[in-house]
Amino acid sequence: MFLTRIFGRTLCTAAKSESSAAGATTARMGHNPLEEFFETDRSPDEDKPVVYGRSWKASELRLKSWDDLHKLWYVFLKEKNMLMTQRQMLNSQNLRFPNPERIPKVRKSMCRIKHVLTERAIEDPDPRRSSEMKRLINAL
Repeated sequence: MFLTRIFGRTLCTAAKSESSAAGATTARMGHNPLEEFFETDRSPDEDKPVVYGRSWKASELRLKSWDDLHKLWYVFLKEKNMLMTQRQMLNSQNLRFPNPERIPKVRKSMCRIKHVLTERAIEDPDPRRSSEMKRLINAL
């Protein structure tokens, strides 16, 4: 609602130009990329509180491949950005951020992914590949 008031016209024109360039499929969906920064609203008649998951353990992450960890990193990054955007928006409206414990869970999981990747880089016998992996990990 807040973003619609401020950026509504700009976003709508940008979305229309992108959808016309992208084709009929995008135009039918009417998806605004900024919607990914906000959590979908729940209906107020739901009495049950939403239970969110726990952070990933390092032992679970060690079982994943490099590609899976890379994909999971970007899922967490997107989740973190969504949570931080939502928190900032609610703080600016003097509203309480629901479930603030989600942000530390995401951060902890991201740190554990970096830890597991660093372990793999240290164990690699090829020093050139090891240094390249460390450089990639530090860029995350």
